[in-house]
Amino acid sequence: MSEQAPSTADFLARIALLEAAVAARDITIAERDEQLRRERAEAALRIQRLQLRIDRFNRKAFGRSSEKLGQMLLELEDLETDVAAGVPDAELPIVADTDNVRVLPVRKLNPNLPRKRVIREPSCACCPGCGGALRAMGEDSEEMLDLVAQAWQVIETVRPKYSCRTCDKIIQAPAPAKAIARGKLSYAALAHIMMAKWGYHLPCYRQTQMMAAKGVDIERSTLARSAGYAAALLDPIYNRLREIGRTRTKLHTDDTRLPILAPGTGTTHKGALWVYVADDRNSGSQEPPIAWYRATMGRAGESVMSELAGFAGTLQADGFTGYNQIYKGGAIREAACLAHLRRKIFDVHDSQPTELSTTAMAGIQAIYRIEEEIRGLPPAERLAARRRRTRPLVRALRRQLMRQANGLSRHADIAKAFAYGTKRWRAFNRFLYDGQLEPDNLIAERAIRGFTVGRRNWLFSGNFAAAERSAVVLSIIETCKLCGVDAEAYMADVIERIQNDWPASRWDELMPWNWVRCHEMPRPLAA
Repeated sequence: MSEQAPSTADFLARIALLEAAVAARDITIAERDEQLRRERAEAALRIQRLQLRIDRFNRKAFGRSSEKLGQMLLELEDLETDVAAGVPDAELPIVADTDNVRVLPVRKLNPNLPRKRVIREPSCACCPGCGGALRAMGEDSEEMLDLVAQAWQVIETVRPKYSCRTCDKIIQAPAPAKAIARGKLSYAALAHIMMAKWGYHLPCYRQTQMMAAKGVDIERSTLARSAGYAAALLDPIYNRLREIGRTRTKLHTDDTRLPILAPGTGTTHKGALWVYVADDRNSGSQEPPIAWYRATMGRAGESVMSELAGFAGTLQADGFTGYNQIYKGGAIREAACLAHLRRKIFDVHDSQPTELSTTAMAGIQAIYRIEEEIRGLPPAERLAARRRRTRPLVRALRRQLMRQANGLSRHADIAKAFAYGTKRWRAFNRFLYDGQLEPDNLIAERAIRGFTVGRRNWLFSGNFAAAERSAVVLSIIETCKLCGVDAEAYMADVIERIQNDWPASRWDELMPWNWVRCHEMPRPLAA
């Protein structure tokens, strides 16, 4: 029996079936291509993120930091000074400049340093050529910086005893007050130890090695305990600094990690060290600058809230979420840090520069150039300059960022950097409406940078009490630096006065900006 030939309907059905299969295959291929495209985009984004992290690490490890650049400039200036000092004035080299001609400068040593005059007379008393008499006709002089070796000495206090032959009464001068009962360290020695540990970041074991080289045998534990006892004497000054600081209308704050040893466990707590700085000298204020630190067992916004209880004004800080609850009451206004936004954009720009990142960096740099010109002016003049010159730049920057950022993936690093700025744009703009404010929080960052350097040396605090003592001494040292006061001499003099029952009603006289050394104080006139 022969097979029947397929009909036209069968052909059409088969064709429809094949077309459906081809369409399904095309859909599968399209879905697979779309999946591959997404995977490639995610891989490219992941590569970009990893490359950005590598560039950040390389920049931190091998990049030219501002400190290295400063050292290079100092070395260059030293070379110029050496050349200028070794050549007579008539033969000073002239350096060609594009605009004008300048003479290399000659650096002078600090005129306030003690000086020792050394006169070098000729070896002969008469003319070596003809034997004639010599007469003075002038002199040449040059200065060199010399170092007098540090010397430890022992102060022996002798108190003679006298007796009265009439009533047999014994007369003797009272014993001087010591910073530490039965201690063997003077006030100056204690101040030197504290300054070396917290000011110059030298742990106690290094100090014992340095002292041993000078013939002083002292235990490391003795140095640590003595520094803690001496720091406790500075508590009244520290508490007064906090009181005065909270009365200001603007504060800068920042924090960094502070590992605190957990005794008996071999581990450390994740503590934090907070810094608060009141410094309005950039806006022409005559109020003295103040800095104080607080150690906490954790990093939480409650720590800042408790510390700033009673403060009303503007708090300039970074974008840490723990600050958000502080701003809810309305008594404290938020002012963001433009330097943080610039760093986030720069990290992307330095690795993969684009037109968008280049434009953003140029706009921020223009803002900072204006700030450099108006630094130190009164708030009213700073505010007028910002309204006239800075505000158009800020508005143009925001418009461009918002317009161009719409086409970016929210996972892109440059988009994240812009999102950081747009979320806090009102806080970033705060300095445009208040001439007292700064565009960034670098004042607080500079105050906490020294602590981060010291942390590399001593690694952690032995306990929370030691962390609090560190905060006290760091507050005194940083405030002295801001006020231009010798912190070591200040601490030596102040702890001696406090130990000798300085009245509490006169604490303000011992503040770093009011401090006068004991031997420089005016003596009362005789009656």
